[in-house]
Amino acid sequence: MFARPLSLTAALLMAGTALVVPARAATAATPTAQASSGTPANPRFSVRPVAAAPDGGGPVLVAHRGASGHAPENTLAGVDKARELGVRWVENDVQRTKDGVLVVLHDTTLARTTDVEEVFPDRAPWNVKDFTAREIARLDAGSWFGPQFKGAKVPTLDEFLKRMSRHRLSLLLELKAPELYPGIERETLNALRRAGWLDRGHVRDRLVVQSFGADAVRRVHQLRPDVKTGFLGTPAEAELPAYAAFADQINPTHSTVTSSYVDAVQALKGPHGKQLEVYTWTVNDAATARKVRDAGVDGVITNFPDVVKDAIG
Repeated sequence: MFARPLSLTAALLMAGTALVVPARAATAATPTAQASSGTPANPRFSVRPVAAAPDGGGPVLVAHRGASGHAPENTLAGVDKARELGVRWVENDVQRTKDGVLVVLHDTTLARTTDVEEVFPDRAPWNVKDFTAREIARLDAGSWFGPQFKGAKVPTLDEFLKRMSRHRLSLLLELKAPELYPGIERETLNALRRAGWLDRGHVRDRLVVQSFGADAVRRVHQLRPDVKTGFLGTPAEAELPAYAAFADQINPTHSTVTSSYVDAVQALKGPHGKQLEVYTWTVNDAATARKVRDAGVDGVITNFPDVVKDAIG
């Protein structure tokens, strides 16, 4: 995640009629519901999940792009490692290919985390939106991190959701650069619905959709008002009530987190009538983990869940 400029006037004050995914999308039983309640595919993953206690005993830990300090980001290996470390929540990013397939990747270019420059040397600047899903499937998304991950692929959102369900994990899903992908809010919700992630159980406590784009967050809320949403950034305190109309979380970078700011956010109620939450990113060392915990955040997004867990319990 990285900060983006905010266009608050249009993003926050624009009024409009709510657009809702058809009713069958909200209520239909889904085949993945059974899979999500099964045992993890790998029996060696027997550690207990790490999550905040119901009485507020500590912030929720979220594995950033999977456990990306231990495995290549945005890959299924990163999801597996998060589960192995006992983390309940995983954050990841979704974008769209040239032929309309949703894929899990952070950067809007494939250059940093794949071998795209070797496979397609004449396709600079190697933007995700300029490649088909079949072309992206040819790429190695693991070797850059370590030889043991050679051959790891950029997963489609469908593949990613299946792995998440298999491990019974919860999802903080970021709509990456939504301005590049018109309609991705509805497409992502439809993919979540098909995979069983919009049933009552998932919507209640296993799914949050977030973005740096206020319009995208608002759009998700309009399409599916029951889905929990988060805004990535640090709005001024005076602007927080406007965000509270469509976002359940305000998720700032850790360098902007103070006790007074957290108090200001948590003093408000979001669109579901519950206290706004603060999930901060990206916290990778013990000192910062203790700092944001003491500031009262509800969640900590980290590449190293084990380091943060050891620091704050």
